[in-house]
Amino acid sequence: MSFVQFSRISLAFGDRDILKDASINLHKGSKAALTGANGAGKSTLIKVMAGLVKADSGERVAEKGARISYLPQSGLVHSGCTLMEEADKAFAYGYEWQQQIDALGDRMKSEPCKAKQLAVEQSELLAKLDESGWYRRTALAEQVLLGLGFVREDFAKQTDEFSGGWQMRIALAKSLMAEPDILLLDEPTNYLDIEARNWLEGFLTDFAGGFLLVSHDRYFLDHTVNEVYELFAGQLRRYPGNFSHYEEVRAQELETLTAEYKKQQEEIAHLEEFITRFGYKATKAAQAQERQKMLDKLLANKIEIPENLKKIHFTFPEAPHSGQLVLTLKGLTKSYGGPAVINGLDIVVERGERLVVAGRNGAGKSTLLRILAGEDTDYSGTVKLGTDVAVGYFCQDNAEKITGSETILERLESKAPLALIPKLRDMLGSFLFRGDDVFKSIDVLSGGEKSRIALLELLLRPVNLLILDEPTNHLDMHSKDVLLDALKDYGGTVVFVSHDRGFIESLATRVLELHPGRHRIFPGDYRYYMERLEAEAAGEVPVATASGTGKAVSASAPSGAAASMRTALSPADEGGSGKEAWEKKKQAEAERRKIEKEVSRLEKLIAEAEAKKGELEASLSLPEVYSNGEKAKEVQKKISALEEELDHLNADWETAAEKL
Repeated sequence: MSFVQFSRISLAFGDRDILKDASINLHKGSKAALTGANGAGKSTLIKVMAGLVKADSGERVAEKGARISYLPQSGLVHSGCTLMEEADKAFAYGYEWQQQIDALGDRMKSEPCKAKQLAVEQSELLAKLDESGWYRRTALAEQVLLGLGFVREDFAKQTDEFSGGWQMRIALAKSLMAEPDILLLDEPTNYLDIEARNWLEGFLTDFAGGFLLVSHDRYFLDHTVNEVYELFAGQLRRYPGNFSHYEEVRAQELETLTAEYKKQQEEIAHLEEFITRFGYKATKAAQAQERQKMLDKLLANKIEIPENLKKIHFTFPEAPHSGQLVLTLKGLTKSYGGPAVINGLDIVVERGERLVVAGRNGAGKSTLLRILAGEDTDYSGTVKLGTDVAVGYFCQDNAEKITGSETILERLESKAPLALIPKLRDMLGSFLFRGDDVFKSIDVLSGGEKSRIALLELLLRPVNLLILDEPTNHLDMHSKDVLLDALKDYGGTVVFVSHDRGFIESLATRVLELHPGRHRIFPGDYRYYMERLEAEAAGEVPVATASGTGKAVSASAPSGAAASMRTALSPADEGGSGKEAWEKKKQAEAERRKIEKEVSRLEKLIAEAEAKKGELEASLSLPEVYSNGEKAKEVQKKISALEEELDHLNADWETAAEKL
């Protein structure tokens, strides 16, 4: 079985420990996520596993011949050939094996006395080549490239023509096509739209090898991994189960850790106060020195709470009141000189709605949001804002407008309402500006950092219509949660685009689906929309008519298109039959939520029982327990009872999970 593992790996940069006695084992079938706060060292750990960074101590072992494929976060550029020629480089291993096979054939002719042995070697290589899928490389390349969002017209394009995001898609495609034994993926979803993310989710689900990945997309992780490694303060800890299960277990641990942290902070404050008050008095010098020793010991074992697990909540400034009709679009049409990107769009957005605009790249989502925000006025038709509507608009281009020599904190203090100024440090922390980061000058910030500042500035303004184009880009999972909670509590209206399915499902109340030149409107939430698309693709329900061209979206589209459609939608059109179906779906959703609640309850009980069992098992190594037969017997009895309880809980969980 192919594997890569390391034991007791340690690595330091200067006086900072990146890894301390970290151990991990990836093998065929491993489906693992790596999590931790920004800057914890996740990318470094993956590079160590890939053999690109050498550890200070410890042992890294990879099975001989194991193929390991590594994808960094960014920075890869391809040039000098067509897309398909670049894709073919992923199969270099096959060309190398083919050369070895040919060389063995030549040796059999020139060394007849070794022909039998050489024939065995050649046969093994031929079988290896056949099993690798090398002979199907053209079909595999097309499948992967199409799945990641390329179109057939792209295959003959020079790779130089693709932008940075598409360059990283090329790199991801090559990593997948190489048919590796072990995949190491650092933020593979960063440059993917929701259709490509869903395709990648399916690929990894069926992937026969092992993988370790970093991602800030909770939905993606929940559907691809079955174990999570957390990197905190250089130490690596494994949690079985998907990402949501890890978060539940970690939340329970955090409650205990937070209580211990508060207790320790109080003790530190008490010791510091004594030392400050009496340290200079000769009569108290001995006591002060003793307190200092106690303080030094506490500080040496200071409890830290992982930044990515700290719960921070903030609310928007109160949204000004607006009329019931917030946005009215009639016959909105937009083109760039060729066929219309948006054609005859009619829609009314009411106060309090959370409208998500869905569709593949190039469908016109960002174009529509620019028009709604008043940034693009070159269109036909009408866009009418309702009474007293104040618009706040966020897009990635906002980062270019963030300039100046002031610090981050100074800039936000000058823009925040007085009531929010005391909360700015927490808000900045939740958007990944922690500690001394808040004193950075604006001019030294990266594009991603400026984008987060632009988003935070928008959230500080009292507006009642938020138009958000990919607001979760450059945010980690914790930051997304903070933003999502704030948007749920927001009293205004939201129109948004996002590639984060979990974010969309938690926020959207209605879906506008765009295709170039046509559109469909779906009542209900995003999950319902997705179910509708799946039903349409399977031919279980008629395809809702698309406005704009008068043509329906074909339910018998090619498999690639059908698969991409299955990744995006829910209810039907707004006709009577669609609404009846919607009501039925709502009832089904209510039942589903009830089952999900039961699954969540059981998972919590399982986590609690496992934690208790772990504590009891640990206590068996204590001298006061193992040296006392009665105590040891009592502890073992409790462990047996918990094991029986866990058997029942796991059986109940499986029954409930199957209903989902």
